[in-house]
Amino acid sequence: MLSILIPVYNYSISSLVTEIYKQATDAKVSFEIICIEDGSTKFVQENRAIVDSLKHASIIVSNKNNGRTKSRQILSEHSNFNWLLFLDADVMPKSDKFIIKHLKNINSNYEAIYGGFAYKNIKPQKNKTLRYNFGKNFEEVNAKKRNLNPYQIVISANFLIKKAIFSTLNSQIKIKSYGLDNFFGALLKENKVNVLHIDNEVYHFGIENNKIYLNKVQEFITTLLKLYNDRMFLEHSNKLLSLFVSLKKYKLNFLLSFFYKLFNKVMERNLIGSKPNMFILQLYKLSYICFKDLDY
Repeated sequence: MLSILIPVYNYSISSLVTEIYKQATDAKVSFEIICIEDGSTKFVQENRAIVDSLKHASIIVSNKNNGRTKSRQILSEHSNFNWLLFLDADVMPKSDKFIIKHLKNINSNYEAIYGGFAYKNIKPQKNKTLRYNFGKNFEEVNAKKRNLNPYQIVISANFLIKKAIFSTLNSQIKIKSYGLDNFFGALLKENKVNVLHIDNEVYHFGIENNKIYLNKVQEFITTLLKLYNDRMFLEHSNKLLSLFVSLKKYKLNFLLSFFYKLFNKVMERNLIGSKPNMFILQLYKLSYICFKDLDY
């Protein structure tokens, strides 16, 4: 019935796998847990030990880092059931009924179910405020709001999907980069996949420091722009991309690019500081994509 698939990179999954195994066992359904070490150099033996101690659980060890997209494809190919539940290694179910809540939707007409993201109400370290504040403001969104535009907030750290659909769509993603959830969401929309969002969140714990996350923001925007210029986004629900396209249509992208050249250092100082401003983050993203597009 259910394949629970977890890509892992340098992260301990002992607590997650133990909790998921308990919940799946209590649900009294056929299940398997498959993990993949994606070129990890840390926690490999620890993770192998906990997985090997459990029935219906296995771990694949890759000596090279394939990235999450390819790792999920490998996990899908090794799975034995028609429904796939993907979880990132750095999450933990918010509810002790997490598996049961997901299973309730398997017999519905929906083909992909997104459970949502949550963050503990604990003040983060000063050098990790950017990722935390972004998550609290833009990712921690209830299902009612997410269902208004079901292809917009698609977080791959916690989603259930039919195997056939996942394999077809994920195999179309040929690049290795950060921030490909938007591309997967666009493929869901383009192929008219019936998506449901539910309030069945996981807590996100793997929060990067501000400098690392800002670098990931730049990587995400570079990838987004490349996909757009290569006409890979035939349909999408990405607000940043939609605004960029509108600005470009009216030649206002030149102004935003010039703004980035003048103020990027000022914005970056705020974003890597202890009190990053989310409006500045959004302005940074918009001006950066305009700047990159003009290839200065």
